[in-house]
Amino acid sequence: MKIGVVGCGALGSFYGSKLWQAGEDVWFLLRSDYEIVRREGLQIQSPGGDFHVRPACAQRPEEIGICDLVLIGLKTTANHQFEKLLSPLVGAKTAVLTLQNGLGNEDRLAELFAGEQILGGLCFVCLNRTQPGIIRHIGFGQVVIGEFSGPPRPRTREIASLFQRTGLAVEVTDNLEQAHWQKLVWNIPFNGLGVASGAGYDAVITGELPPGPCLGPPFTTDLLLGNPGWENLVRDLMLEVITAASRLGFEMPRDFADIQIDRTRQMGAYKASTLIDYEHGQPLELDSMFKLPLRRARETGLEFPRWSALCKVLDQLNARNLAARLRRLR
Repeated sequence: MKIGVVGCGALGSFYGSKLWQAGEDVWFLLRSDYEIVRREGLQIQSPGGDFHVRPACAQRPEEIGICDLVLIGLKTTANHQFEKLLSPLVGAKTAVLTLQNGLGNEDRLAELFAGEQILGGLCFVCLNRTQPGIIRHIGFGQVVIGEFSGPPRPRTREIASLFQRTGLAVEVTDNLEQAHWQKLVWNIPFNGLGVASGAGYDAVITGELPPGPCLGPPFTTDLLLGNPGWENLVRDLMLEVITAASRLGFEMPRDFADIQIDRTRQMGAYKASTLIDYEHGQPLELDSMFKLPLRRARETGLEFPRWSALCKVLDQLNARNLAARLRRLR
């Protein structure tokens, strides 16, 4: 199967490399890492064993051409580039699988391609890109795959089997939207508070930044769970997301928050992807991961005070961070 990977950060590079290792014809669409990956390949450092891959590389999608499967690992802040990056890769029979965070990504793809070509995937994995051409896999790796326009098809199972052959755990869901909400239960508190914690507890509760510089460095997951106040806030946010999901028809187990917190303790001092973007001065994935889900939650008629305050402080931190980056570039 010819597979194009668009968005070769930690996520796209890891799953693309696993598929290459399993014998698939994998092409990476690269920008900043192009020369080093073309010349030296890609190194994956993993507790399951380090490995080195040499996928085909391209700088323009036209160099790759039509694929059987396209994996999208782009940050959702780049979704406006879908047409330019994806159209040369997608033919009438191409399956398009987005592995992006949050809500609304499949809908954006459906504006360009037939709904029956589009799938969504949720990746439960700890990864960091430590330097160009090197990905650190810390743990986990499960993928949940579902169809955008209906229940699973034979094609869904075929793609799932591709990932299974890499040695990763794979699940096929018959309700992709519910799976997205389940992942939001983790993403909203840990990605959100990973950044917002640097502004201080009071700021996160009120949604207002203090004047002047932020109060301290942001927290990794172990620090959030190592302080009773922050852990309670993690749990409060999880319960708000679970409440919203339930009101929207997506039921979850009563102990789902406990399961997510216990799993996160195993990660140690993990930096969620939003914190890494923040530290590098990159735009944050606010709309797909925080604001669009909150808008849908509010359609239930309920208010979500912790979630709303978190979105406000993240908006302010994102604007302040991007302004600081612009000043440095000048």
